[in-house]
Amino acid sequence: QVQLVESAGGLVQTGGSMRLSCAASGIIFSIKTMYWFRQTPGTQRELVAAISTGGAPSYADSVKGRFTISRDNSKDTVFLQMNNLKPEDTAVYYCAAKRTGEQYYWGQGAQVTVSS
Repeated sequence: QVQLVESAGGLVQTGGSMRLSCAASGIIFSIKTMYWFRQTPGTQRELVAAISTGGAPSYADSVKGRFTISRDNSKDTVFLQMNNLKPEDTAVYYCAAKRTGEQYYWGQGAQVTVSS
């Protein structure tokens, strides 16, 4: 059974930092591209960052220079380091795993709230 278990989110002030982690089981982690999405009420899920099997990252323009995605294949875990957080970063953050041609597997979501 595939499971993606995210760390708890939390509340942080504007300009603060937070690190999310997502531990995978039931999949061959090293062959999956890993993603972080976020969603606010009434909106579509938005891609925040992705990291390829080879470790190449990509980012949405809105978080470029502030967020860093990384992965540890020895621990089947992906991370999202979020710095200089802004109120507009407030959302539920989801990790996901996918290989080309396959479905997305999703984590349970972590609420991140940035206070102004």
